[in-house]
Amino acid sequence: MPGLLLETLRGQRADAVPMWLMRQAGRYLPEYRELRADKGGFLELVYDTDAAAEVTIQPIRRFGFDGAILFSDILIVPYAMGQQLAFLAGEGPQLTPRLAEHPLSSLVAVPERLAPIYRTVGKVKAALGPETTLLGFAGSPWTVATYMVNGEGSRDQHETRALAYRDPARFQAIIDTITQVTVEYLVGQIEAGAEAVQLFDSWSGSLAPDEFERWVIAPNTAIAVAIHERCPGVPVIGFPKGAGEKLPAYASETGVDAVGVDETIDPVWAARELPQGMPVQGNLDPLLLLAGGDALVARAEAILRAFAERPHVFNLGHGIDRRTPIEHVERLKATIRGWRG
Repeated sequence: MPGLLLETLRGQRADAVPMWLMRQAGRYLPEYRELRADKGGFLELVYDTDAAAEVTIQPIRRFGFDGAILFSDILIVPYAMGQQLAFLAGEGPQLTPRLAEHPLSSLVAVPERLAPIYRTVGKVKAALGPETTLLGFAGSPWTVATYMVNGEGSRDQHETRALAYRDPARFQAIIDTITQVTVEYLVGQIEAGAEAVQLFDSWSGSLAPDEFERWVIAPNTAIAVAIHERCPGVPVIGFPKGAGEKLPAYASETGVDAVGVDETIDPVWAARELPQGMPVQGNLDPLLLLAGGDALVARAEAILRAFAERPHVFNLGHGIDRRTPIEHVERLKATIRGWRG
């Protein structure tokens, strides 16, 4: 029997609401911090299959969430495309060579860099019970491209946006290549045991409407179509953070099976404007989970009420803050588990 989360992502509505939290495997957990200290750097942890599987399972063991999401990073795709990747303390990820200065053709693909990720998926799948859905993921092409072009994160993605305006044909080639690799990467995760996949478009909110259509909706559509053709029955969750009023177009045009809603979106508006019957995921503010208190419970219940008439996966509007107290997560879980719509 599929778990509650998988059934919900397939469009089934139940009285109970499944939950998982973005970045649920991470630094807010003492067991993660202990393992990270033992293993060293972040990338080393991702590529240690046993350790990465353990990190993926830690929040399931502690909280019993309905979904386990693979412990990895969206920049594994450019790493497999041939960019060098390093996570520097206090500075975040660094990719070289920067595509702002070097042609895409300068990269030499290293597809074997994906194999350890598939092994992690297989190891996690073997350890989970049928009630827990295993989620794979990848970054969406626009967001991945912002890192590949700039070589690191940026506040407004100005370098990548400027390149897309200045030389759209060159940028289209970058997007197309990321799209192709992402499809293969997600299919590989599914073949290894992932039961659903999520596309993270963390920087989609920085684009003007026409650019959003070209660099977010179009490549995500291509990925969703390919996954559905090659892996029938595997739900695709699209999460275009910051999409705002463009969210309904994303939901209806891309062909994703479920849509993630960030914390800036009014859930009442989303419930009204998104395609009827489409599963939604979200959308508690991670900072409210950090703050805790009665406001946390009140907001969680308001979100549950707003989405009560459609399939709903409770989640945050983005990743859990590393400073979040464990007891706040426990209180949120109790609220969701106690809810009956």
